[in-house]
Amino acid sequence: MNLPSFLWLWRAAAWSMGFSLLAYVLLAMTGVWMFQVRSNGQPYPNWLRSLHYVIGGILAFLVLFLLAIGLVGTVGHYGSLGHSTHLPAGLIVVALVAISFWSATQINPERGWARSLHISTNLILFLGFIWVSVTGWDVVQKYLP
Repeated sequence: MNLPSFLWLWRAAAWSMGFSLLAYVLLAMTGVWMFQVRSNGQPYPNWLRSLHYVIGGILAFLVLFLLAIGLVGTVGHYGSLGHSTHLPAGLIVVALVAISFWSATQINPERGWARSLHISTNLILFLGFIWVSVTGWDVVQKYLP
């Protein structure tokens, strides 16, 4: 690809990753809040679950956007994929977010497994975000002069 500059792409990725991490933290906070309220036998406010879903949708969008940026940037710069461990790290994070998103839609009293899958996937996603951040930093160093 003959793109004029990859600086704009790096900036978009940096902002998207930052917002993804912020969304993850907000999801953890609202998720813990819902868990605590539910554990105490109290109903949580309706807006809390809606907020959790909206932030989850934003996270899913941002992760897919990061995937697209990574593919375009790598193919544009190198002409092919697979030049670092950032690709498998990113694909695993995308898969974990997809599993988390899907399992969230399955949560109800008849499907106890869905909540367990959702929570355990999000705990593993924490490690995925660390891995993709470390490998992403290595990739950024290749683009900088």
